[in-house]
Amino acid sequence: MELAGFHCCSWTVILLSALLPTTWRPPAAAHFIHRADLLSNTQMERAPLAKLTLTVNQSTVTEQREMAVFYCNTNADNITIHWVSNNSLLVLNERMKLSADNKTLTILIVQREDSGSYLCEVQHGFEVQRSNTASLTVNYGPDPVSIKLDSGVAAGDVVEVMEGNTVNFRVEAQSSPVPAYAWYLPSDFIQPPTTGTFTIDAVSREHEGMYRCLVSNPVTNLSRLGVVKVQVLEKVTAPNIEFPTLALVENATSVTLTCKTSHQRVGVHWFLKGQPLRPSDRLTLSSQNRTLTIHGLQRDDIGPYECEVWNWGSQARSVPLKLTINYGPDQVEITQGPASGVVSTIEAMLNSSLTLYCRADSIPGARYQWTHEHSSKVLDGEQLSIEALRQEHQGIYSCTSSNDVTGLARSASVLVMVVGLQSSSMSPGAIAGIVIGILVAIALAIGLGYFLYSTKDRWTRRRSASDTTSSNTIPPTSVMQSTPESRHNKPMTVYDNTPKPEGEARGKKMWSLPRDSPEQFYEKKPPSAAPEGPRKPLPQIPKQPLMPPGPGRNEESNYEKLLNSNHSLYCKITPSA
Repeated sequence: MELAGFHCCSWTVILLSALLPTTWRPPAAAHFIHRADLLSNTQMERAPLAKLTLTVNQSTVTEQREMAVFYCNTNADNITIHWVSNNSLLVLNERMKLSADNKTLTILIVQREDSGSYLCEVQHGFEVQRSNTASLTVNYGPDPVSIKLDSGVAAGDVVEVMEGNTVNFRVEAQSSPVPAYAWYLPSDFIQPPTTGTFTIDAVSREHEGMYRCLVSNPVTNLSRLGVVKVQVLEKVTAPNIEFPTLALVENATSVTLTCKTSHQRVGVHWFLKGQPLRPSDRLTLSSQNRTLTIHGLQRDDIGPYECEVWNWGSQARSVPLKLTINYGPDQVEITQGPASGVVSTIEAMLNSSLTLYCRADSIPGARYQWTHEHSSKVLDGEQLSIEALRQEHQGIYSCTSSNDVTGLARSASVLVMVVGLQSSSMSPGAIAGIVIGILVAIALAIGLGYFLYSTKDRWTRRRSASDTTSSNTIPPTSVMQSTPESRHNKPMTVYDNTPKPEGEARGKKMWSLPRDSPEQFYEKKPPSAAPEGPRKPLPQIPKQPLMPPGPGRNEESNYEKLLNSNHSLYCKITPSA
């Protein structure tokens, strides 16, 4: 306590002593003792204290290595000594020790917090006196070194800085006295500094590497090394999305999208339709988000898709990618107009126009083909137009929609009925049946005629061959030569009597040779073979064609025309009655 405090307490005691007799009378013994103490205090105040001195064995010490001893020098008796450090009452700890009379303070193991000013304070009764101030300096450090970058971001053991930024390096290390700094830099073109801070303007990839700083205390003879690894991040550029060039088919294929970038130390984010993509069973990402796989493609998976690369100083996003997913054709619809409803039966007036439309949802666009049940003709195109409906336009029309990429095809049909046809008119099918029947009948007739002709020709050939054989052995029954008058009136035609069977010959009047001339009969054997000897020569057959006698000579014999000119056969006609 200060001396003024003690004077205040003395005056309080005196005032209380003066007031107590008027209010309360203590016993005589107590009153005597009080007066004796008051007299003793008064005598003490009157005896001043001798001057105090404070000494220390050494004012500068090294932390953890040395001790400090303070001695409060006073000759006063019956005193109380208090120790003050840095203007506060000293609180002892396990490293401090006081002597029995409190005049000596010993700090066994000096710490950096022991540095400062020390003094001792002596109290004698109500009198307090302070000693001189003694300073204690504790040398320590350096502590572990830390290198800080004001424009970098720590990522584990690495500090990332943006390319082109200004970077300030600062060393943090507790030390007393101030240490010395020695820098070891990754690039030789940087001048090593001699202080705890230095700056790099417009940092680039060439400045990447390990930065080391050795901090040394010349008093404690201690040194520590600080290390920091610096990575320079490039300002990222926009990536692009790579995907297979094969055709993508709904429900048949899967696709993998790759976010392609030249930057190594970047993160990747995916976006679908402008929103962050959420992975699912069908949308899966790789470990570093570099690839996105879409399983079991659906037509709604067209996107657009975007990938974004980023670091803490910059970011860039790719151009949106929209996939082409081939599907269809879906259900085929036939209508009478581009925006009309689906029809299955159409009634149209005779000679009116008709237009049919075929449509089906498909990517790529479907290919359409029209067919008619009564025709083998195939028409291509989404639209089928008939300018004037006729009878043959009736029937079922079918439209087939096909997709060459998906390999799928679907079809639909519509029945077209032509209204206003005559009741007597026949359908194309009936007409076609009649025509076919006529052609078949003609073919049968031709075949039958050919068969009959062939049969008759074969019979005639066999008969003529038989007659020729008979003519070589049996002479004709009658030969007649035309008269000169008849040759002038008619063309020359050769007739000959056709041999007839015996029954038929008996009923007819025929020209015959005289029976009394046996020499005119042919023999079965040649004359040379007859035993009687030579016979008369055979009569000569006239060389002129035989003609029937003129009408004036013989009206009973009629002959029909030449049947077969090749064989000169004639047939005798029975005269009319």
